Amino acid sequence: MAIGRFLLCLHSHMPYVLSHGKSPHGTDWLNEAAAECYLPLLHTLDRLNNEGIKPRWTINITPILAEQLEDPAFKAEFETYCQEKIDYAIADLRRFEREGPLWMQGLAAMWQRKYTEYLVQFKHQWGRSIIEAFKFFQDQGCIEIITSGATHGYQPLLGTDESCRAQIRLGVKNHEKHFGKKPRGIWLPECAYRPRYDWKAPAGDNEVAWPRAGTDEILKEEGLEYFFVDSHMIRGGAPLGTYAANFPQLAEMFARSAKYFTPPTEFRSEYEHYLLPSGVTVFARDPETTVKVWSGDSGYPGDEYYLEFHKQLYPGRLRYWRISQEKSDLGKKQPYNPYEAFERIQNHAADLVTVLKNTLATYRGLADRSGTLVAMYDTELFGHWWWEGPEFLCELYRLLHADGEIELVSGSDMIDEEPARHMITMPEGSWGEGGYHYIWINDDNLWTWKKLYPIERRLRKLAREATSGPILEVVTQAARELLLAEASDWQFLISTFSARDYAEVRYQDHVDRFTALADIADKLLLGGQMDEAEETYLRECQLKDAPFPELTLDMWLDAPKTVV
Repeated sequence: MAIGRFLLCLHSHMPYVLSHGKSPHGTDWLNEAAAECYLPLLHTLDRLNNEGIKPRWTINITPILAEQLEDPAFKAEFETYCQEKIDYAIADLRRFEREGPLWMQGLAAMWQRKYTEYLVQFKHQWGRSIIEAFKFFQDQGCIEIITSGATHGYQPLLGTDESCRAQIRLGVKNHEKHFGKKPRGIWLPECAYRPRYDWKAPAGDNEVAWPRAGTDEILKEEGLEYFFVDSHMIRGGAPLGTYAANFPQLAEMFARSAKYFTPPTEFRSEYEHYLLPSGVTVFARDPETTVKVWSGDSGYPGDEYYLEFHKQLYPGRLRYWRISQEKSDLGKKQPYNPYEAFERIQNHAADLVTVLKNTLATYRGLADRSGTLVAMYDTELFGHWWWEGPEFLCELYRLLHADGEIELVSGSDMIDEEPARHMITMPEGSWGEGGYHYIWINDDNLWTWKKLYPIERRLRKLAREATSGPILEVVTQAARELLLAEASDWQFLISTFSARDYAEVRYQDHVDRFTALADIADKLLLGGQMDEAEETYLRECQLKDAPFPELTLDMWLDAPKTVV
C-alpha cells in the first residue's frame, strides 16, 4: 500500500514576445525555453513512456504560450535559432583547436550535437509542433495538461469581473482548441487568489468599493474543478508581509479583504486538498521539496558540478563552465564536466525520493491517513536555469516507479480517486514575495494599473455596443490588445528590474494600440467611417498582435455560462 501520493505540477509560460520579425529582444526567451526546457522534457517523457512509466505530471501550458509555439513565425525562427547555435559551436570548436584548451573542444562538440538533436527532434520527431507533442503524451496517459488565464492576467488586481472572466473563458476555449478536450484544472497566474468581498481599486482617483466575485466562483462558472496555491493560503494565516509601511494601497486592500475572512481554528495541512464553498478544489505547495529543487543556494541546482548559468562565451552565448565552489565570482569558474555532473543527478534524485517518503510517512503517522505532496515549479527551471533538470526528473521518476511506495497522481486523479474531505475558506494572496500582491503593484509599477483600469472599463462598454460590421472587427482587436496589456509579466519585470525597459515599452505599446483602436470604434459608433490610415493601422495591429483568432467579444459579457 502506498504511503502517500506525489503530484508534480509544472507551470509553462512566456509573455507575448512574437512580433513577426519586429521584436529583437524577447523572442530569444521563447527559443531558449523551447530548446533548453520543452524539447528536453518531451524527450524525458518519451523515454519514461517507452519504459512503461506514466509519471502523471500536471503541466500547465498557458494559452499565450501555446499560441506562440504554434505560430509559423516561431517555428521558422526556432529552426534558424538552432542552426545558429550549431554554427557557433562549430566556430568555438575551431577556435579551441587553434588556441586550446582541450576540454573546451569536447564541450563545443557537445553543444553542436545537442542543438542538432533539438533541431531533429523539433522537425522530424514532433513535426514542428511542441504543442502536438505534449498532447500526444496527454493522450498516452503520461501527463495531464491544464490551462491558465489567457495572457496570465493577475486575477486579484484586474479592474472588472468581466476582465477576470474573459481571461478564464478564453483560457478554457484556447486549451480545448490546442489539446482537444476541456481542461479540468487551472494554474492561476502567480497562484494569486481573491475571495468575494467589497473590493476597491488600489489605483486611480475617487474609487469606491463594490462587490466582486471570488476567483474560485469565476472558475466554477467556466467549468474548472481545481487550482493551486501556496501553503500559507491553505493554512489561513496572514501573508509574510503586507508592506503597509511602503505601500499603503496594499495595506488598505489587505484590511478590506480581512474583514470577510475568519482565521481558522482547525488544523490545516498542505498535504490535504480542500473544497471551497464554490465547489472548486484547491491544492497547496509543499515547502520542503520547494527548497530542495528550486534553490540555487541550498538546493540541488546549486551543486558545484552542475552547469553555470551566468557565465557564457560570446558571441554564441554557449556555456563551458560549472557552478564551482566560488558561486559569485565568474572569474573563478571551473571547467564543466558533464560526466561528473550527471553522476550527481542519481544521488540527488535518490535523496528526493527519501525526502518524499519521509515527509509522507510523517504525515500519515500524524493524520492516520495518506496525504498528497504537491510540488510546484516553473517549467523553465528544468533545463534553462538548471541544465541537468530534465535528466533529474527522468531519474527521479525511474526511482519512484521502481520503489512503488508513492502513488504518482495528477490533479484530476486526486479529485476522482480521493475527493476533498473538508470545506474551507481562504484569504487573499499569491505565491509571490511576502505572499501577497506587492511584486505586482508597488511604487515602481503603480502607473500601469492607473492606465489599465480605465481601458478595462472602456472595453466593457464597447463589447456591449460593437455587434456587427467594421466596429466589431476594430473592438475585437482592441480586446486583444487589452488582454496583452493585462499580462502580469510586465509588472513583474518592472519590479525586479529584469528587462524593465522592454516591459515598460511593451506594456505602453499595447495600451496605446488599445486606445487608438477604441477611438476608431467611438468614431464608428457615431456614424463615421474609417479612413485609409485607420484601416492600415488596424491591419498592422492585427498582424503584429495576432494570437487568439477564436476571441469573441461575448467573453466580456457578464452573464456566466451554465455549468452542467
